[in-house]
Amino acid sequence: MSGNTIGTLFAVTNFGESHGPAIGCVIDGCPPGMPLTEADIQGDLDRRRPGTSRHVTQRNEPDAVEILSGVYEGKTTGTPIALLIRNTDQRSKDYSNIAQSFRPGHADYTYWHKYGIRDPRGGGRSSARLTAPTVAAGAVAKKWLAQQYGTQFRACMTQLGELPIAFESWDHVRENPFFAPVADVQQYEDYMDALRKAGDSCGARIRISASGVPVGLGEPLYDKLDADIAHAMMGLNAVKGVEIGAGFESVAHRGTMHGDSMTPQGFRTNHAGGVLGGISTGQDLEVSIAIKPTSSIISPRESIDIHGQPTEVITKGRHDPCVGIRAAPIAEALLALVVMEHALRNRAQCADVVREVAPIQASFL
Repeated sequence: MSGNTIGTLFAVTNFGESHGPAIGCVIDGCPPGMPLTEADIQGDLDRRRPGTSRHVTQRNEPDAVEILSGVYEGKTTGTPIALLIRNTDQRSKDYSNIAQSFRPGHADYTYWHKYGIRDPRGGGRSSARLTAPTVAAGAVAKKWLAQQYGTQFRACMTQLGELPIAFESWDHVRENPFFAPVADVQQYEDYMDALRKAGDSCGARIRISASGVPVGLGEPLYDKLDADIAHAMMGLNAVKGVEIGAGFESVAHRGTMHGDSMTPQGFRTNHAGGVLGGISTGQDLEVSIAIKPTSSIISPRESIDIHGQPTEVITKGRHDPCVGIRAAPIAEALLALVVMEHALRNRAQCADVVREVAPIQASFL
């Protein structure tokens, strides 16, 4: 393993580069007999793909997925599923000016020192382009979990730069380019227009929620469900922080408030984010991630070249001024992959466990 695979029982290996001929993944461990077509996957890819609004990169990629193996007569066979997404709109010449220098805040410097070579075209392997196969694999996991447990995944933006976004309704998320849970997004449109004109970038905060999660997923001590969620989320480009449930707000809580009281009808609150002792409670999983500002911007910045000499870097090309805008479907996919992995683990180890007391499922949040 060299950091390109997530999961063990449901193992997803990601391959490709931003400006290579194609990107994709191989899913090993998907249970057999599940109906699966490209259409089951394409919807999530369309939500993530570039060029969908003026606020994201204008790279025009259809992100059309092809299933190369692991499906026969419309059903999964239990063998590896290979998914391919062809790159069609590369502009490698845009990166010729940074081939000998390093973008501040980008992986250029660390890749060069680790491997002694790097692909500067679009960031190569470190590009957010490589999140498309993750979304494709997540769609497969989502379908299996929905059929098996009724599990559903949702994500929305809760902060854009310094602008907080109050939650109104999940219904608004699919109606605007920000995945924002509000009806009116004009202030965020104006904010992004001004940011782009200034040649700058900003970060974002994303909330991810999973409902219909069965009780008992997760293992002590180092394979806790929340530990694996944090590990997966930190694998997403530009993520610098992960919170489960109340997260850092827990610091200011009192024990009388933070502990989620239980009644025969359900939990009173969900400060734990649906995880206790690393094991799912049956409540909604609640995760929040912090995404840093995009490193590739046209404003000049101080840096060095591959010879260690001072230089000034201006990044040309087509880039997201806020990579968080397209992060919601990616974060959903990552959470689905973790839940899928633990669902298969739990089925293998604990399927025969007899429980005399039924779990409480309801939450009063």
